[in-house]
Amino acid sequence: MAIVLPVFGVFLAGLMETGHAFMVMDVLNSAAKQAARLGALEGKTTAQVMTLAQDKISGAVTPGDATVMIKNGSDFDTPGFDPTGLDYASLPDIEVLDAESKELFIVRIEVPYNDVAILPPFWIKNITLSGQAVMRHE
Repeated sequence: MAIVLPVFGVFLAGLMETGHAFMVMDVLNSAAKQAARLGALEGKTTAQVMTLAQDKISGAVTPGDATVMIKNGSDFDTPGFDPTGLDYASLPDIEVLDAESKELFIVRIEVPYNDVAILPPFWIKNITLSGQAVMRHE
């Protein structure tokens, strides 16, 4: 019992943390998709898209801890473009109200795992959880 119980406790804590991390990533992805759908509509602004994304994540993440980016995704339309290792923060910002028809844009939400961890992050450190959606403006 003295050997098995601590190992079992650590195993349960790890399962709980991993499940929580996946739940947060699902919330971020869902919020990004809903915000991107809003941004695809004509007459919507980047501020409205950002506000919706922050509202949707507020149940799982403190909105001040998250970074919401609305970026121009035109580079993805370039043949041969390699997105591996892409720094999304370096992409140009876009005002979705002024976007041309069929122009690609990205809604990306990032949050440091240390800010959303249930337990002190001693085995998962310094990673960033993210969710994103890519949409074309109508």
